[in-house]
Amino acid sequence: MASSLAAPNASANNEIHCQAEGMDLDHHHDGNVLRKHVAFFDQNNDGIIYPWETFRGFREIGCGILLSSVAALFINMGLSAKTRPGKSFSLLFPIEIKNIQMAKHGSDSGVYDTEGRFVNSKFEEIFAKHANSNSSALTSDELTGLLKSNREPKDYKGWLASYTEWKMLYILCKDENGLLHKDAVRGVYDGSLFERMAKMRELQLSNKKSA
Repeated sequence: MASSLAAPNASANNEIHCQAEGMDLDHHHDGNVLRKHVAFFDQNNDGIIYPWETFRGFREIGCGILLSSVAALFINMGLSAKTRPGKSFSLLFPIEIKNIQMAKHGSDSGVYDTEGRFVNSKFEEIFAKHANSNSSALTSDELTGLLKSNREPKDYKGWLASYTEWKMLYILCKDENGLLHKDAVRGVYDGSLFERMAKMRELQLSNKKSA
């Protein structure tokens, strides 16, 4: 069970943290950064993400089989219908990237606006309000405080979605001191961190084989 829940180790997360420094989201001229956030999981670049692509994406960034399976089911079952307005229900639970902004849930940070654009002031607000022990990182307790402050009354689905997203991010990207760094979070918003994690995972596996 432990191996199936495995996430990248702390030293790997430190390297991810360092590589993410200096990234700039303002270079996305089409404005919809949210699409770029999910594009990593579109394995064949057809604009649609199926559960098996979500599963493979999570495996590529170092998640275990169980966590990847749960994530694929949770994400695709939760977002599919919202991104396919006017279309009939599909048991394949496809997610259409072009409409991903329609899947935004309540009780979130507001870093993505209703059009999927990145709102820098909201991003900075996360750390200004909640990063008390380190101005550029969040502890587990501070992350819990962030989630509680974002909760909208009786928005239970939004609470669950936010909790799942942020806690999964924390598990994957915290360093050996239990800190989730600002630059790593910023990289998740535009999806570039997923690419870095996948490349690092591939390198780790290659090194093990050659050892």
